[in-house]
Amino acid sequence: MKFQNLQEIKSKALTILDDNARNYYCSGACDEVTLSANQMAYQNIELLFRVMVDVSRIDTSVDILGTRLSMPVLIAPTAFHGLAHQDKELATARAAKKRGCLFINSTLSNTAVEDIGPIAPFWFQLYVYRDRVLTKELIERAEAAGATAVVLTVDAPVLGLRETDSRKSFVLPSHLTCANLESYNFTEIYQADDGSGLANHVGKLHDASLTWKDIEWMRSISKLPIIVKGVVHPEDARIATESGASGIVVSNHGGRQLDTSISTIEALQRISQTFDSKHLLLVDGGIRRGTDIVKALAAGADAVLIGRPVLWGLTVGGQSGVEKVLETLRKEFENAMALCGVTSIDKISKDLLVKKAG
Repeated sequence: MKFQNLQEIKSKALTILDDNARNYYCSGACDEVTLSANQMAYQNIELLFRVMVDVSRIDTSVDILGTRLSMPVLIAPTAFHGLAHQDKELATARAAKKRGCLFINSTLSNTAVEDIGPIAPFWFQLYVYRDRVLTKELIERAEAAGATAVVLTVDAPVLGLRETDSRKSFVLPSHLTCANLESYNFTEIYQADDGSGLANHVGKLHDASLTWKDIEWMRSISKLPIIVKGVVHPEDARIATESGASGIVVSNHGGRQLDTSISTIEALQRISQTFDSKHLLLVDGGIRRGTDIVKALAAGADAVLIGRPVLWGLTVGGQSGVEKVLETLRKEFENAMALCGVTSIDKISKDLLVKKAG
C-alpha cells in the first residue's frame, strides 16, 4: 500500500465507505468543535528537540500491564468494524497482534469476545447496562475469553447530541449484529426508521445512574484490572484510582459526547501534574502522527489509543490496511524520537514540550 501518512489512508477510505458508515465514523457531537480541537491541540504544541545524541538505536517498546508492546499504541475500542470490512474485528485483532500492539474489543463489536480470544491478546471495553445481570455476564464472558483488562467507559451515561447520526438516521445494516449482545435480542434497536439507532440503544439500555461505587461492584465480579475511560478532570482521575481502578484513559469519546469539552492532550497535561505514577495513564483523541505520540508521552501518558485511523485502514485493506496504519505510526514515532534526541520511552520528558505562542 503506497500511502505516506494516515491522512492519505483516510482520504482513500472515504471514497470506499457508504454514506451510512462514513457519516457514523466521521461525525462528532453538535458543531463538532471538540472533534476538531482534539487534533488542533497537538498542532499547538511545539517540540524543543535536542541534538548531538547517539540515536543509532531507538527502542520504541513499552510494558503495559505486563504486556510488552512494540510501541506505546493500543487500538481504541470502536464500534461496528463490520461497517468497514467483511472481516470485522477479527482483521483488526490480527493486525494488532502482528504489529505488537494491543486490541481493545468494544461491547458494541460485530465480533463476539469468544472469537477474539483465540486471535490475539485483548482488553474488553464495557458499557454498564441497567440490567446488571447482563453486565456481569459480559465481564465474565470477556474474562473467560482471555481478556486481560476491562475498560469501563464512563463518559456516556446518556448519548451526546450526535446530530449527523440523527439527521442521517444511522442504522446497523441487517447483515451485522451486536455480537456480544446478540443473545439478548438488542440488535433490532439499531434498525430504527427514525433518528439514530445508537441513540435508541443508549437511551433504552445504558445505566445513567453509574457512580464510582460501581467500580467496587465490578471488582467483586472479576479480578481483571479496571481501566476507567472517559476522564478529563484531575479530581475524577484521583477518585478513579482511589476507587480501585488500575488506570484511566483521558478521553472525550473522540468528540462524540460533550461538544466544546476540553481537548484530551490539554486534559492530560492537567491530570498528569498530580496523577499517581503507580497507575496507568493513557490518552486518546486526535493522534494522527508519530510526533503526537511523542507529545502525549512527554505530557505524562504511558501510551496512546488510536481509534478512527484504524477504521480507515480497515476500510482500505482489512488486516493489511490496519497493519499499514500501525506501521506508519511506528515509523513516524521512531523518526520523531530520533530527531528529538531520545532513544527510549523512559527518556521522553515534559522538557520536550513548548506551547505555541499566540
